[in-house]
Amino acid sequence: MKKKLFAVVMTAVMAVSMAACGGSNTASSTANDTTDVSVMEDVTATVVEAGEPVAAEDIKVGLICVEDENSGYDASHIEGITKACEDLGIDTATQLIIKKDIPEDESCYDNAVDLAEEGCTIIFSDSYGHQSYMQEAASEYPDIIFVAATGDMAATTGLGNFKNIFPHTFESRYVSGIVAGMKLAEMMAEDSSLDPYVGYIGAYPYAEVVSGYTAFFLGVRSIVPEAHMDVQYTNSWYDPTAEGAAAEALMSKGCAIISAHADSTGAPSAVQAASKNGKKVFCVGYNIDMRSVAPDAALTSAQNNWSVLYKHMLDCVIKGEPVPVDYSVGADQDAVMISELGDACAEGTAEAVEAAWKGIKDGSIQVFDTATFTCPAAEDGSYTVDENGVVTSAYGLDADGDFVNDNGEAIVDGAFVESELRSAPYFSLRIDGITELN
Repeated sequence: MKKKLFAVVMTAVMAVSMAACGGSNTASSTANDTTDVSVMEDVTATVVEAGEPVAAEDIKVGLICVEDENSGYDASHIEGITKACEDLGIDTATQLIIKKDIPEDESCYDNAVDLAEEGCTIIFSDSYGHQSYMQEAASEYPDIIFVAATGDMAATTGLGNFKNIFPHTFESRYVSGIVAGMKLAEMMAEDSSLDPYVGYIGAYPYAEVVSGYTAFFLGVRSIVPEAHMDVQYTNSWYDPTAEGAAAEALMSKGCAIISAHADSTGAPSAVQAASKNGKKVFCVGYNIDMRSVAPDAALTSAQNNWSVLYKHMLDCVIKGEPVPVDYSVGADQDAVMISELGDACAEGTAEAVEAAWKGIKDGSIQVFDTATFTCPAAEDGSYTVDENGVVTSAYGLDADGDFVNDNGEAIVDGAFVESELRSAPYFSLRIDGITELN
């Protein structure tokens, strides 16, 4: 049953009215609410005023997952929201409802409505394709907060009860790239003829994936400057067979280390099988520790601590404070990390990792420092480069929906600032040294 939007609400500029609980605007310094006033000046939004505090025992939480615990990505969300609830005194047996295996179609809307009718105070979804259906439900239930994780539309919809969250995954990708780079350098020291060739399996050519694989590659290159990388897409978030086949194809071309942005263990399992058959090849995973499926080959995995983001949003509701439109944090809030280092890691890796985390937290390391990469000239006008291919200006947001970034300057003090104009990644530059195979 659909509700009609009946609440009488005021309109205001979203960036001004929706200040984050416990934080300030990212444009000013260490913001948690990432809405940028400069790029939102023409957008008005329905504003949900800060409500009365809600006792933890009275809140009800919903989560819509695109897969189930067999997907490392969904498992990390389920674990994260469960921990957040436990930390805040929310009974996960009676106050948390998790809907699993919900496709990115009308089924998401139906489940969002079900959760709303079951009395949920706040409803989350974990996959990008859920976003439009969450937005539809949010427009019909103005008193319930809907949060689309990995989404990018909340700040432009005009709905004060529709939100986005995403961690600084690019930071953990970069550090996992350093782990890979250390191993690659060790292999090259042992075999001077080794081609510093790295492979990466991507789900889709979305900014989220591009941002991640570029950060990983820049981490590798911080150790091995001559490294180059191929990216093979599977066009699926979760397909163990396709991910395994992509890993095999990259290994057959000579890749020494393979990483992935996909939700299954398909790629690490394929690398482990090749390793057992005598091939000297290693892998870097995502979401979960891959040592259980690749004990000989797994170096580490880039990971997100979703509990940090879930806890912040829930805490705002409990305290009766405004819930941020966009919320994104990283290593400084322990929202990203890498898994325990595998036995195959090169000597000195732990020290290199520690130094990288320190640099990211104190700002001395900027993952997308424009001095560390070059790009060909842009055909679509979304960025500009100098005569050496160094990016001098780049837009981070798409103002007119044509999938070309044309608003919001993303180059600040010589670095591309990720997840500050909005929570979801928007780094989509194709840098030199990386080849997309399809």
